[in-house]
Amino acid sequence: MTLSHTMRAVEISEPGGPEVLKPATLPVPVPGHGQIVIRVAYAGVNRPDVLQRAGMYAPPPGASPLPGLEASGTVVEVGPGVDRWKIGDKVCALLPGGGYAEYVATPAAHALPIPEGLDLRAAACLPETCFTVWSNVALRGGLKAGERFLVHGGSSGIGTTAIQIARALGARVFTTAGSDEKCAACVALGAERAINYRSEDFVAILKAEGGANLILDMVGGSYLPRNVRALADDGRLVQIAFLQGPKVELNFAEVMMRRLTITGSTLRPQSDLAKAGYAAELERHVWPMIAAGKLRPVIDSEFALEDAAAAHALMESSGHIGKIVLKVE
Repeated sequence: MTLSHTMRAVEISEPGGPEVLKPATLPVPVPGHGQIVIRVAYAGVNRPDVLQRAGMYAPPPGASPLPGLEASGTVVEVGPGVDRWKIGDKVCALLPGGGYAEYVATPAAHALPIPEGLDLRAAACLPETCFTVWSNVALRGGLKAGERFLVHGGSSGIGTTAIQIARALGARVFTTAGSDEKCAACVALGAERAINYRSEDFVAILKAEGGANLILDMVGGSYLPRNVRALADDGRLVQIAFLQGPKVELNFAEVMMRRLTITGSTLRPQSDLAKAGYAAELERHVWPMIAAGKLRPVIDSEFALEDAAAAHALMESSGHIGKIVLKVE
């Protein structure tokens, strides 16, 4: 059992800017069937947290209203029906919400062991990005060795993870980023070519290479028709977010004539069963990449839990390279 009935947390007082994130004292969650409670050491900060804070991404029914979709820490309670984990186990986990707190409940099947060679701080940066990248690049996108892969926003948490996983799968990796410093960081992680989107045209560069076989995009807006032009024949576009908005005019004749595939997904609304399947995939395929030194989380900065507003301000400035974490314990 946990030692306390209450816990420190950061909650969204009302929809708005970073300043609406407020410290709070809340009840410690109780595990339901198939759940564990984790004493949180570190929590990752992700774009969906920012969207939720702004009132644009409601948590799914039954989920904690607190932000926070990934964390690492120690199992302190085990609900009925849980066989794998026991009290005292160190884990990292994908969360339905609630990571910005000292304790969080999550389905046991969404937790993973701390990968060999990583500490709790680094492990907290893995779940949200690894679940997202593997499910969309390897499973939905079907990336194969030798293919040309383009990921936009290569210096983001998703981007730095996607570069390394795609490289480990044997793909040729291209990426876009917004500064020479960010481009250099992408090349250091394994990108063959990092394109500064402020001064270079990714469409022309990819077309000169024969086109991208797979593009992972979180920008949307004006990038949608440009992505279609940048694809090789039979290429695939996987959309996972819309920083520029989801609506655009697109000529689908090119999609038909060149046999292109446009698909996409969001992780949070998917079923617990689907996420458990992704967790098993990560343990089978991605955790060995980490053990082999082919994948490591890139951490930009760390903030105390109570400074979550500053962490969100940094994320919205896009001044970071890699992940932002909150130190909770």
